[in-house]
Amino acid sequence: MRHATEHADVAAIANVATAELESALRGGPFHVALRAAIAARGLPLQRVQHHLSRHGVKVGVTSLSYWQQGARRPQRPESLRAVRALEEILRLPDESLIRLLARSAEPSGRGRSTGRSYRSLVAASGVLERLLGELGSPPDGGVHTVGHHERVRVGAHRELLGRESQHIVRAHRDGVDRYVAVHHGDPGCAPERMAVRALENCRRGRVRWDDDTGLLVAEFLFDTRLRSGDTFLFRYGVDDGTAGVSTEYVRGFRSGGGQYALQVRFDERALPVRCHRFSQHSPAAPRGGRQALPLSGLHRCVHLVEPRVRTGLLGIGWDWD
Repeated sequence: MRHATEHADVAAIANVATAELESALRGGPFHVALRAAIAARGLPLQRVQHHLSRHGVKVGVTSLSYWQQGARRPQRPESLRAVRALEEILRLPDESLIRLLARSAEPSGRGRSTGRSYRSLVAASGVLERLLGELGSPPDGGVHTVGHHERVRVGAHRELLGRESQHIVRAHRDGVDRYVAVHHGDPGCAPERMAVRALENCRRGRVRWDDDTGLLVAEFLFDTRLRSGDTFLFRYGVDDGTAGVSTEYVRGFRSGGGQYALQVRFDERALPVRCHRFSQHSPAAPRGGRQALPLSGLHRCVHLVEPRVRTGLLGIGWDWD
């Protein structure tokens, strides 16, 4: 009887998993259906990756994990090939996952800016720690920011073309000779295709990136060693233009202090209907501090100035017609 009971328990669990999968395939969203399908087949992600490779598709275990968590959404041609292969591997109806993926890509309102999800920000935070560790960089880099001015460019196709940053930093320990900059591209971006440029008083060092989160970190070398209390001014840029429609630019601050100015300039062929600033204490906190920003018709730009930044997130969002 014991064996019969065990078999009945296993069958009951299988029936629950199947029911959950059927419900997820009907109503979505994509990441819930994918997670349910993988669970129903009892496959670890390493085995799913192996099956994909046999179909001629290369996808990392990290990407699969992000997809089923909802932290990232497959968008590139190679990723869409993987989704179609997953339908076969997981024995799902044709187009079932692709249909849910297309539904999740539909905007909730025309021109509405939804911002980055909590999951994507948390995932990026963990990846950032790893990338900084690869470069041997402490979280603050040995410097405090005195002033930071960013100029962001949005292109004719509403894409984030890139940005330039000018920093004034003050060393709080001896021997500082570099700065590690962070760029977080829009969903679907390709960090390996971005160009990192040293513009003034620095030269480019090592560059690392993560495709799944769109994070890129770049090292800029000063060619001098600062003593504690010394200030240094340098400028660099990141050329992006690898993702789709952009609806906001966000800057995270791990510590307070220093002035921050952000300017967003739009192409004359693609002007937003409205712009606003916002702040956020943490990725889990609701957004606040919303304030409308007038768009300069002559210069096609908006800006914000924060005399003394606080820990958290600060940015500018915009709505398209």
